[in-house]
Amino acid sequence: MSVQASRKVAIAGALFTLFYIGAGSVMAQTPEQVQHPRRAEVDHRLKHQEKRIHNEVKTGEISKTQAHALHKEDHQIRKEEHAMASQNNGHITKLEQKTLNQQENKVSKEIGK
Repeated sequence: MSVQASRKVAIAGALFTLFYIGAGSVMAQTPEQVQHPRRAEVDHRLKHQEKRIHNEVKTGEISKTQAHALHKEDHQIRKEEHAMASQNNGHITKLEQKTLNQQENKVSKEIGK
């Protein structure tokens, strides 16, 4: 197996692991908790950013390395949102939402530079 093929396999494995961890976290919560309006808004923005990142790679505007870094930042935001929600019966406060939105804004500005 070539070095490039090995890298692709490693990246695919890492992305699968990130997805698996994220999916497990969501499944551990009740639908009401995930659908809380502030959490739903944060989740919607993260999903939209994931699509934007994918599109930027597809069109060649950013490299796969840049996309990986952006996905990693989004994953950290998602983990932080889950941690915040776990401390407040599945909800996030307005201040927590503001904090997460500021972090998402930073990542959003990095997409397509």
